[in-house]
Amino acid sequence: MNKLLPPVLSAGVLAALLAGGIARAQTPAVNPMPDGSRDMYVGLGVQSAPRYEGAGSRKLSALPVLQVEWSKGIFISGMSAGMHLSKSPTVEYGPLLALKPGRDESGTGIVIDGVNGVAGLAPKLGGQMLLMSGRLDGMDEIGARLQAGGFYNVYLSPQWRLTSSLLAGAGRDHDGARLELGVQRLALAAGERHRVSLTAGLGVVNRQYNESYFGVSAAESLRSRFRAYEPGGGLQDVQVGARWNWVLGPSWMLTSSLQAKRLLGDASHSPLAERSTNLTVSTAFAYRF
Repeated sequence: MNKLLPPVLSAGVLAALLAGGIARAQTPAVNPMPDGSRDMYVGLGVQSAPRYEGAGSRKLSALPVLQVEWSKGIFISGMSAGMHLSKSPTVEYGPLLALKPGRDESGTGIVIDGVNGVAGLAPKLGGQMLLMSGRLDGMDEIGARLQAGGFYNVYLSPQWRLTSSLLAGAGRDHDGARLELGVQRLALAAGERHRVSLTAGLGVVNRQYNESYFGVSAAESLRSRFRAYEPGGGLQDVQVGARWNWVLGPSWMLTSSLQAKRLLGDASHSPLAERSTNLTVSTAFAYRF
C-alpha cells in the first residue's frame, strides 16, 4: 500500500508534523511497512494554550506524546484512533474514534494528543489558586465524550493533502457533531535535520455542539456571571498552524508547533468567548521505538 509520501519521512515523523490543536482528531498518513511491524513515538514536553475555547486566560501544562501505527493501517494518535482502508496511493479514508476532553469550572480537562498534552492545575500564588481557575463558575460541567465518525483525505501531490473528518457524539447529550476540512503542506525541508509543515482548516458544527460549548442556558445564567445565550450551528472557527520537527538522531526528535484559531459565527458572539483569536504553542521531545 504505497502512498505519495516524501521518502525521508517515517510515519511517526509525518504524523507529528501533521498533528493539530487540542483534541483535534488526528489521521496520520498511512505508511508502507512490512507486515506485522509497527512504528511508535513516545515523549514528553510542555504546552501553552487557552484554558478553554474562547478563554482570555491561559494555562501551561504537561505534554505527553503518543503516536503508534501498525502495518495493517490501524493507528493511535493521542486521543484518537482509526484505520486506513484505502488501497489507492492518492486517497485515504476509514473509521475514526476520538475522545473529546471534558470541561469544568476551571476549563478544559485532561487532554492527550499526538503532540498535545495533559491540562494541569491553575498556577498558585501563596498557596491559593488564582481566581481565573473558576472562570466558568456556575456553568454545567461537560464530561469527556467518545466521538465516532470517519475521515477522507486526498493527495493533490506528494507535498499537498486535502483532509476532512466528521465526528459525532460530543456535547452534554452526546448529540454534537463537527466537520473539519483542511489543507496541508507536508515536510518543507530546512536542512538535513529540519522539516516544517503548514496547515489551514475550518470547523463546521451543528446546533447541539455550539449549545454545549458556547451556549448559556437560563439556569446557568442564574448561577453564573453570563447572560443566557442560544447559539445555532454553522461555521465555528478557522485555523492555521505551523510545525517544526528537528531530528536529533536516529531515534530522538524535538517537535514544536504554533496554531492560531479564530472563532466565527455564533461561537464568537457567545458570552463565554472572552477572546475570539487564540494561540496554542507546544514543544516536546519524542523517542521512536
